[in-house]
Amino acid sequence: MQFYGTIPSHDLTYSDVFLVPGQSDVNSRLDVSLAPHDGSGGSIPIVSSNMNSVTGPRLAATLARRGGLGVLPQDMHLQDLDAAIRWVKAQSVRFDTPFSFGPQDTVEMALRQVPPVDGQGIVIHDSHGEYLGCIVASRLRSALPDALLGDLLHGALPALDADDVDGPRRAFDVMTAADLDFAPVLHHGQVVGTLSRKSALRSTLYQSAVDAHGRLRVAAAIGINGDVAAKAKAFAAAGVDVLVIDTAHGHQSGMLRAIGIVADLNLGLPIVAGNVVTADAVRDLVGAGATIVKVGVGPGAMCTTRMMTAVGRPQFSAVLETATTAHELGAHVWADGGVRYPRDVALALAAGASAVMIGSWFAGTAEAPGTLNTDAAGALYKESWGMASTKAVQERFGRLDPYELARKTLFAEGISSSKIYLDPLRPSVEDLLDMITSGVRSSFTYAGASSIEEFHAKALVGIQSAAGYEEGKALPVSW
Repeated sequence: MQFYGTIPSHDLTYSDVFLVPGQSDVNSRLDVSLAPHDGSGGSIPIVSSNMNSVTGPRLAATLARRGGLGVLPQDMHLQDLDAAIRWVKAQSVRFDTPFSFGPQDTVEMALRQVPPVDGQGIVIHDSHGEYLGCIVASRLRSALPDALLGDLLHGALPALDADDVDGPRRAFDVMTAADLDFAPVLHHGQVVGTLSRKSALRSTLYQSAVDAHGRLRVAAAIGINGDVAAKAKAFAAAGVDVLVIDTAHGHQSGMLRAIGIVADLNLGLPIVAGNVVTADAVRDLVGAGATIVKVGVGPGAMCTTRMMTAVGRPQFSAVLETATTAHELGAHVWADGGVRYPRDVALALAAGASAVMIGSWFAGTAEAPGTLNTDAAGALYKESWGMASTKAVQERFGRLDPYELARKTLFAEGISSSKIYLDPLRPSVEDLLDMITSGVRSSFTYAGASSIEEFHAKALVGIQSAAGYEEGKALPVSW
């Protein structure tokens, strides 16, 4: 990456910079590879943050199906994390994971998990696990909240046979011919997944992130305290593909000790560690055994670290400096936090990140943990919260005695509850991936790059004023 014209004399955020177009021989955005070559095994450089309100098993599986990587948060109890890893590994690579309910469940219960939009649906099983039928989610919009789902099964929704849709293009063609927007997929009478016409189309464009056994990839986070070795070995046994050693202040002796413990286990897994924002921290963490360094202190939407402590660093400059050092050492960085638009993802990659972690942006999706709520205007939202907030602290240390829990809660910081609204046009994390990757692919074509490595080498970055940033925004109304 090179700066265009002006060399900065101060640290920069993503909003402070822009990409300058260069000579390009890349004819189509589909000729671009977004695969990060950092050992994480993805085909797109998108990683979901290890936040309780962002990454659960369903989002991790959906993200991996499209080539990204979900990081399950360390605040889950050990047995729950183990079960979550195994659950992701058990999900279909070819088909979407169904939202399953019983016939005695109500419409209201279903709408707490599934938005009533086209392309979504629910599967109904009886108490013995027998498939009873399927309901398109849009049907739920006009049903009474206390109506039983079993009573809505009037006539069988057409189903796809797994043997008849041996590829995504075939599935798309079959659904188009049958005028199906959503359908269950059966194999010998058992539901093995669901498909929408759009998800079949996506499968022709995205390459799933899978392990050596053809299973979806997933990462998990551990802290620097407790029995680090036991946790790492347990997650490896469950099938985790990437271990993330995570703490708010990554440049400390406790982190270096934890990295060394995991590295000495020789588990054959990438070790991600952070968070840090300086070159010196990268040298220390990589020297201890980290292969990927997580970069970012304070840029996240739910983070109050900078306002509470004055600690942090503008994210673009933090990524640029740390990535330069990591590359010299044969390591990589993930840019963690601060992205609000696809442009920010592109700028992080231009600065040298191999992947970008996304938090709150993904929290307001159908696949994120938590339930769907409706505000007074009828808009759907989910709750999100910071990982140093009172809510997160209480979840993390809920098993402590009341006195110790009260002590830890007393000094909690961060946002405990924020409404993250579902975009009616993009209610799924897959919809956001479409938007993000299409923007980033176009950024590559403007730079004349066909890979992340070429993009980093060829990117020209300029510095702009606040007015320049505002000029780039679309106008919501006519002037």
